[in-house]
Amino acid sequence: MSQPDFDQIIDRKGTHCSKWDDMQAAYGVDPDDGLAMWVADMDFRPPQAVQDAVETVAAHGIYGYPGAHRPYLEAICWWMEHRHGWQIRSEWVLTCAGLVNAVGMALNAFTAKGDGVIVMSPVYHAFARIIRAQGRDLVELPLALQDGQYRMDWDAWEPMLKGHEKLLILCSPHNPGGRVWSEDELRQVADFCRRHDLILVSDDIHCDLVMPGSPRHRMMATVAPDIADRLITLTAATKTFNIAGAHIGNAIIADPDLRARFKGALMAAGISPGIFGMDMVAAAYSPQGAAWVDALVEYLDGNRRIFDAGVNAIPGLKSMPLQATYLSWVDCSGTGMTPDEFTARVQDGARIAANHGATFGTGGQDYLRFNIATPRALVEQAVRRLQDAFADLQ
Repeated sequence: MSQPDFDQIIDRKGTHCSKWDDMQAAYGVDPDDGLAMWVADMDFRPPQAVQDAVETVAAHGIYGYPGAHRPYLEAICWWMEHRHGWQIRSEWVLTCAGLVNAVGMALNAFTAKGDGVIVMSPVYHAFARIIRAQGRDLVELPLALQDGQYRMDWDAWEPMLKGHEKLLILCSPHNPGGRVWSEDELRQVADFCRRHDLILVSDDIHCDLVMPGSPRHRMMATVAPDIADRLITLTAATKTFNIAGAHIGNAIIADPDLRARFKGALMAAGISPGIFGMDMVAAAYSPQGAAWVDALVEYLDGNRRIFDAGVNAIPGLKSMPLQATYLSWVDCSGTGMTPDEFTARVQDGARIAANHGATFGTGGQDYLRFNIATPRALVEQAVRRLQDAFADLQ
């Protein structure tokens, strides 16, 4: 396989691209002279094998109802075993229209209106949106900060429960903090769910995007196999290979009763995969795709080093150590500014669209989230812009 060209700058403007085409409406940043560092997709093309799969389907020219899922399911099983040491069966895999959809299906299957749904906050903002939209009670357990990273705070959390909680959503690796949870932490989550009779939804969408030198990501099912009767693991190739527009993801459920309930929610919603997504995933979850991911994380690690060094040189700004994902979580509290003030410097001064920390829930208000999965020249440009925008602090 030829080395991927992650340095190539690809103009995405005018391509129905949320990240670039929607940022002026969302943040007031003009895409013609601004930098899009908010939506969590990459500015890179996927492996050639994925592009070839799309072109093969297009060349055939008939886009009927898809079937023959076997290559797709076999690819998922192969990837989980060879990349994560997790042996699964194809019948455990239920296909959803992406993982936000999968979270919604889990809420439909295992909770009712008014039930409590637990998240560890701050956390991926779509969780709260879906929980509230379904009339469930969002229960935020605030993560503790220790040595500049998030930690689970069980002593503080236990008294916060009200007794109506039915389900916990774990973000593993954590978005936006970039933590890879340790085996001990994962076992504590499993024990907590067993003790409080909670269904555990583990969203592992960033499991392949672990920085070199960071702890290894472990799937909950391999760490705590004894909670299979309450565990739903969510995975997808979409984040790893930048194919989020395919809207395809998986709920992997070993327990047959749990799986039947989830499948019932899928059937009730009429969810089924599209014709392109399955072929894209089958091509991505391959030795060629694995080599591409290995090259990707090396490149992202280089971007991380450049971004962290530049941001951390600005007095009052501090980037949380990034173990996984390509999302840098920057603490702006040291500037002494209000969120409106430091956000204005980033949007109006640096002309960068970054996610507002408050949207990630309790504990996020002093942060901004920056997507560094973009060509290195743009990361370097972002650093210079941020240093200029906060030049009076230096």
